[in-house]
Amino acid sequence: MNPVNSVAIVENFWREVWQQPQNPEAIDRLVHEDFVISSGGHDIVGREAFKAWVREFQSKVHNFEFHVVESFQNATGTRVASRWRVTGRNNGLMGTEPNGAPFEMTGTAVWDVGPDGLLRHNWVERNAYEVHGAITSPGAQPHVF
Repeated sequence: MNPVNSVAIVENFWREVWQQPQNPEAIDRLVHEDFVISSGGHDIVGREAFKAWVREFQSKVHNFEFHVVESFQNATGTRVASRWRVTGRNNGLMGTEPNGAPFEMTGTAVWDVGPDGLLRHNWVERNAYEVHGAITSPGAQPHVF
């Protein structure tokens, strides 16, 4: 029996939800109704709560660009690890004052993929400390056009 190509499932999620044009409504088709994301030591539980979290995050970043660095899965396709990178300009991320400061966020997501191909859980870690420093330091400069 061939394992499910869960990398394709996860990368489709990245493409539809996080890459331009961003579509948080795609979450309805891609994640289980009881989906959980564990981020920053907190669990966001349920599809609707997750969509609200995504919308809030996306609203806090201007010029949002999401890049998949690499993804790979275990032998059965039940787990996918994915490295990613976000670039953009601060629009109030992490409760800060919107100042347009550029930043780069890197992270790792470990996904639980259900037998139905729906995403069940995402454990995400990111360089929040470094990003916060970049957008709040006295030298943080807005991008001026």
